Amino acid sequence: MKILLTGGSGFIGKYLTPKLSQHEVYHLKSDLRDYDKVKEEVLAFQPNVVIHLAARTEVESSFYEQITFSEVNYVGSVNLIESCKEIQDFQLFLFASTMETYGWQPVSDLVRDNILIHPPEAWAFDETTPQNANAPYAVAKIAVEKYLEYAARAYGLPWCAMRTTNCYGRWDNAFFVTESIISQMVKSDIVNLGYAEPYRNFIFIDDLINLYLELIKNVEAARTLGGFTIGPNNPIKMRDYADWIAQKLDWTGKINWNTRPYRPGEIFYLSSTNDKVTSILGWKPETSLDEGLDTTIDLWKK
Repeated sequence: MKILLTGGSGFIGKYLTPKLSQHEVYHLKSDLRDYDKVKEEVLAFQPNVVIHLAARTEVESSFYEQITFSEVNYVGSVNLIESCKEIQDFQLFLFASTMETYGWQPVSDLVRDNILIHPPEAWAFDETTPQNANAPYAVAKIAVEKYLEYAARAYGLPWCAMRTTNCYGRWDNAFFVTESIISQMVKSDIVNLGYAEPYRNFIFIDDLINLYLELIKNVEAARTLGGFTIGPNNPIKMRDYADWIAQKLDWTGKINWNTRPYRPGEIFYLSSTNDKVTSILGWKPETSLDEGLDTTIDLWKK
């Protein structure tokens, strides 16, 4: 299979690329915002599958760099989608969307003074949950999903969009929450973090990579998924998450919460289920949060 990959140098791309060795893989080189160059590369390679990972992914930054996020994440994706129209044997456009697209939900009515009162911890978002984006990053991702729906209706473009849970397991980037907590605790007795009250769910990188491989192996089934959630349903409050990591590290320092600027439209509860994709592909997350954290901690210790 001929696979065109964007974002190959990013977190997921670096882990996914070695797993695609049995396929012919091409890494897009052009700036996604340059339609002519993107189209030239796509048509020259004639991929069967496009895996579109490239994006600005720092949700917090999107509140302050709205235009850049829209240009890269939406316009760039439209350029790539439009470039696929003339491919002869095109089988799947696999888009890395995000669970952040669910954004605001009725649970937000339970927020008082930036604290979630009586969180419905068993509640997991699925494909029937309304998408109510509450960050520029998420707005752009929903827009791409809508463009893919249009492209499928207009010219039969086959696609699916993975609404990805918070993925962790990095060893070289401390911006994201899991790695931020671990790396700071490994290095110092003082840790500076943002909000303590939001709930998030997490998937380990190995499980996510296995899902990408299953989707590529079963493109016909993948095309029936549309936009789908991946779980696992393991929501945990950030305060409890940090305390858990501290226990694993025997860390007894001080956490300074609320050290980042207030984020307009903060989402206090995100969790999702993998029921649909499991029923169609048989895939499900295998790594417990406990196991994944141990592995990530070991990486940072080294």
